[in-house]
Amino acid sequence: MGAFLIKGVFCALTPPLKFYRFLKQLGFIGFQSTLVILLTGAFTGMVMGLQGFYTLTRFASEAFLGPMVALALIRELGPVITALMVTGRAGSAVTAEIGIMRITEQIDALELMGLNPYRYLIVPNLLAALIALPLLTAIFDVIGIFGGYVVGVKLLGVGPGTYFGEMVNYVDMEDITGGLYKSISFGVIIAWVCCYKGFYTGFGAEGVSRATTQAVVLSSVLILVWDYFMTSALF
Repeated sequence: MGAFLIKGVFCALTPPLKFYRFLKQLGFIGFQSTLVILLTGAFTGMVMGLQGFYTLTRFASEAFLGPMVALALIRELGPVITALMVTGRAGSAVTAEIGIMRITEQIDALELMGLNPYRYLIVPNLLAALIALPLLTAIFDVIGIFGGYVVGVKLLGVGPGTYFGEMVNYVDMEDITGGLYKSISFGVIIAWVCCYKGFYTGFGAEGVSRATTQAVVLSSVLILVWDYFMTSALF
């Protein structure tokens, strides 16, 4: 798997780039995942606002609801949940698509036509995930913060100035860049694992189904494990 990733990165850094294929995968991984991210981010922020309010009430610290929701989303929940949602929606489809191409010998046909399957299949997905994951994470964070605002301010009575004012005081640029770095690394993990499992899938429909399941499970586990190590290193 390490050699597979190295070869994919090398092909991504050297021309030519299958630009149309890249745009197609960017739309599939990024744009078509937007609705899922909007819904997930909104309700995650609303749950954080609800639970955070009742937790902070015990310590008479309701004024810190905004910073709590923002920091939890920006540093941890935003990048992780976005990556997990993209893995389930787009990563599984990428694995199945490449796996079907493998069992129907379409990848062999690309090689016979003189096309590099890494440039045609792996590089577009890798670059698309690198760009899409940070953008989707930013959308998740913003929608989640406003979801917490709706619950905390409109339903539970926290002052709107207090919600955003304290957020400005406690959320630093370091927190934002940390979440950005996490989302970029998660994009690499998703594209790497899903493309690898599809590229080396087993024979028949059973092989594709097994590869898809393994890709989703392995990507999810690696995202959570890598999140711990990045958190310990960045924060």
